[in-house]
Amino acid sequence: MKSEFSRDIAVLIRYRVSDLYVLPYRSYYRLLIMHEGQLQLYQQWPRPQGQRLIAYLKYRADMSVSEHRRPQSGSLCWHAPAGKVDLRLSTVGDCRGQESLVVRFIYRLCNDYRMLVPPQWQKLQQTAKKRGLMLFAGPMGSGKTTTMYHLARQFVKQCIVMTIEDPVEITEPLFVQLQVNELAAMSYQELLKVGLRHRPQIFIIGEIRDPQTAQMAIQAALSGHLVMATVHARSVYGALARLRQLNVDESYLQQTISGIFYQRLLPTVQKHLAVLFDLLIDDELQESFVKQRTGMTDDWNQQLKNCVAKGWLEKSVAQSYQAG
Repeated sequence: MKSEFSRDIAVLIRYRVSDLYVLPYRSYYRLLIMHEGQLQLYQQWPRPQGQRLIAYLKYRADMSVSEHRRPQSGSLCWHAPAGKVDLRLSTVGDCRGQESLVVRFIYRLCNDYRMLVPPQWQKLQQTAKKRGLMLFAGPMGSGKTTTMYHLARQFVKQCIVMTIEDPVEITEPLFVQLQVNELAAMSYQELLKVGLRHRPQIFIIGEIRDPQTAQMAIQAALSGHLVMATVHARSVYGALARLRQLNVDESYLQQTISGIFYQRLLPTVQKHLAVLFDLLIDDELQESFVKQRTGMTDDWNQQLKNCVAKGWLEKSVAQSYQAG
């Protein structure tokens, strides 16, 4: 079983799969994979084999193998031919007592970070030099954490970088990495308070999810730090609306936010994944504080059209991402 699954996991890593779902269905288990934003059926295993797979991974991740109903989470480092990959595991039993497993593949930072429109990266770098709060939005698996890490690494020789995540997704020895642990009273808010005393120049916050974390992020940005954080939103305008929903005062938004970036990983004609951003910076950002808008910016659709015209994207791909 161990060697059999090791071969399978090596194949999934080679193809840069982002998630593996091991789900019970009738008398067998379905193994589904998320690849380039598309959910695909990978294999079907007999129920005993699927149960052994779940037990094996739970054992490797120091989870309770005998518990099949209550939710559990764990992590482990998988050594693959292509290098180390961090796995994040989540299990839970359904109403019939059948256990399911989801595995998230966290790939280490590499030098092949691809930009669909390279000048956009220069704008991110220029925004980072202004300090303040940089917000990143996009669906799960769109590469937000990788973007923040990749951007912060360019400042690490001159700055102390501290990350606060739940959980830490990417191991980076050059950063001070803190992990949320609610049971130990180490929430986002508490770790941000500790972080401010440690005097880093750059904060990376895994997610702004509640008013307390939002207020602490604003406070850090007001005190001169560069704060990069993700927020659940379907567009750049939605990210701004989300902070308003979290009761951040409008005057603080205008003082602290230096840029909002919505991103997606798009499959190119060359079959690679590349990042495309929708940017809200400079004059467009200031205008958004006055005129509340929704949806994507005009520039997003123009960039999609340009990429099709230059032969970087298929027309069908561009059309499917028009709404973000």
